[in-house]
Amino acid sequence: MSFDVHVVRVFTDDQGRWGNPLGIVDAASVAPSDRQSVAHDLQYSETVFVDVPESPVDSAALRIHTPAVELPFAGHPTVGTAAWLAGRGTPVETLLVPAGEVAVRVAGDTTYVRARPEWAPHFEFRQVRGADEVLAVDPAEFTTGHHYVWAWVDEERGAIRSRMFAPDMGVPEDEATGAAAVRVTELLGRDLSIVQGRGSVLSTTLSDDGWVELGGRVVADTSRTVASH
Repeated sequence: MSFDVHVVRVFTDDQGRWGNPLGIVDAASVAPSDRQSVAHDLQYSETVFVDVPESPVDSAALRIHTPAVELPFAGHPTVGTAAWLAGRGTPVETLLVPAGEVAVRVAGDTTYVRARPEWAPHFEFRQVRGADEVLAVDPAEFTTGHHYVWAWVDEERGAIRSRMFAPDMGVPEDEATGAAAVRVTELLGRDLSIVQGRGSVLSTTLSDDGWVELGGRVVADTSRTVASH
């Protein structure tokens, strides 16, 4: 027996470059008891197991796994899954994750999700003086926890440069981290335009009620077929 892993890159730039790969698996094809080991073997920063609808529906449920742990919410998996469902002709208005209901919106080539900052993991935030200092950080200095290193690029327009390191999740460095973008938006109290990792692009909008809308572009990569455990 085998199952398909659909792969998308989330938070690409406007040329379709960079972005964080996401593995998307039909939840019906992998038993819940096997999902963590599948995510570990696939080695994407996150793999989702989604109840794939056969036709357009209001909502779909999914579970999110890093190589090491299951998460109640994460940004690049929800944005990527929402875009993938829309692309296959089964768009949803809401994604159901353990943390709560994630509203979905698509506008042009950008997919948006709406989340609460407290759904995201806690990060240790380190502000440095500029983009060069962000890029100079050595991932090896982080052995535990979740760390977000960032600097203003243009404070007036809310532009930052960042990297994220999450050894506790089994992710030495994450290319693009929606949950951290949501958290840093709350921390700074304003809308942000973020370039993370090698060049991935994320945007956030902070509402008066504390919700954060997170947006980015998603492109499809080649799918894989994997032997069942």
